[in-house]
Amino acid sequence: MLRRTALKTIAAGFPAILKPQNRRPNVIFMMTDDQRADAMSCAGNKILKTPNMDRIAAGGVRFTEGFVTNPLCSPSRGTILTGLHTHAHGVTTNAGESHHFKPGVVTYPMLQQKAGYHTAMIGKWHIATLPAGLGFDHWCILPGQGLYHDPPMIANGGRVQFRGYVDDIIADQALETLRSRPKNKPFSLICNFKAPHRAWVPAQRFEKMYENIAIPEPPTFNTDLSSRPSGIRNSDLQIADMPDFAQRGVPASLPKALRKPLNYQQFVKNYYRVLLGVDENVGRILDYVDKEGLAENTIVVYTGDNGFFMGEYGMFDKRLMYEPSIRVPMLARYPGGWKGGRVDPRNMVLNNDVAHTFLDYCGIERPAHMRHHGESWRPILDNPAAAWRDTWLYEYFEYPGPHCSPIGRGVRTKRYKLIHYIQNPQGHEFFDLEKDPEERRSLYDDPAYQTQVAALSKELERLRGITGDDRSQDGTPTPPCANRMG
Repeated sequence: MLRRTALKTIAAGFPAILKPQNRRPNVIFMMTDDQRADAMSCAGNKILKTPNMDRIAAGGVRFTEGFVTNPLCSPSRGTILTGLHTHAHGVTTNAGESHHFKPGVVTYPMLQQKAGYHTAMIGKWHIATLPAGLGFDHWCILPGQGLYHDPPMIANGGRVQFRGYVDDIIADQALETLRSRPKNKPFSLICNFKAPHRAWVPAQRFEKMYENIAIPEPPTFNTDLSSRPSGIRNSDLQIADMPDFAQRGVPASLPKALRKPLNYQQFVKNYYRVLLGVDENVGRILDYVDKEGLAENTIVVYTGDNGFFMGEYGMFDKRLMYEPSIRVPMLARYPGGWKGGRVDPRNMVLNNDVAHTFLDYCGIERPAHMRHHGESWRPILDNPAAAWRDTWLYEYFEYPGPHCSPIGRGVRTKRYKLIHYIQNPQGHEFFDLEKDPEERRSLYDDPAYQTQVAALSKELERLRGITGDDRSQDGTPTPPCANRMG
């Protein structure tokens, strides 16, 4: 929510635009799949070097407090496109009926297209509702998860076979789209890369990177989870159980205690290797924008669809409200709109905000149904000390499903986090992130924190109410989950 002291123009609702602009900006949105917030050298990573992601940060702003409101691929993509929470746009899981948008959904490209923008979608889509009719003049997408090598794609409804490495091909198609666009219109391009999604197959040029180094394990690598709620204990996220690397030097016959550190080394090195390919291709797109003289009037936003565990609590994947899973890179550059070279460690920004921000800067009025689901970043880009949200709503709905992670909702503030696992047997966790940033100990039953627990419980219900969340799954039984690894 916005602080009660918010500027009147913000608290009153949705201004179409907060200050005049001479030209409508172009928009380039780039997103990876499963990239966590610290998987960039500009975020302090000492092993992975990402000079082109760093270029966006150096020329714009890097939000260190960037989050997704649902840490799962397809729901997050739906939220980016609509500016709505998962329950409102309908894509609540990665498969089945809940992998489709609700009828009548409105995307930000639909509104841009109506306002005269040339719009395009390139790369990983991963929503059962195809882009046709959702506001794109041109689209070329991977079917489903897509392949790392020689991927087929669907271009404006027709299947096309490509040869080569997937993220090179996605960048090729993005660049061709920019070159062939009508020059008398502003453009809005979505370029979604496949990496670093499982199974982490790098381009040949990066296959030997990091071969002779050891990746440090995180401090919580061997954390005991026996005191956690049953939904966490029963989830299937342990690196020791990953079957992925049996063909990469980690025999499945090894005991788990020996497989775990070996799987970890293989996993992290390949995760970093595929991101090197992303970074190169980000650079190709930035180079084109610079060469064509478009940079000054082009908004570039770079993010990931969710975070990722890299050994914390012995885990990989995402799907939980713990920090590695919900934190994402959030970079924004617009030389003609705001000062570059900034790091914002204060303001919590969400993937919900992306659509609101683009529409605001493009001078397009945001529909009333988007209210309460996100905000334009314009106030804090103009003034990082401006009034801003101090709480936000989390949700996750895919169970039973891959990794057997529990359905839940939660609320986060700058300091505290409350998680409610809503199916029976229900469970709760509460963390003081200031004192316990690694979320080692839940304080939900601690007498010293009952005031804060009650306040966040009340705030969770308030946020559910104003965003129209129903209670259809609250207290339902937890069915068996057969979708387990190995």
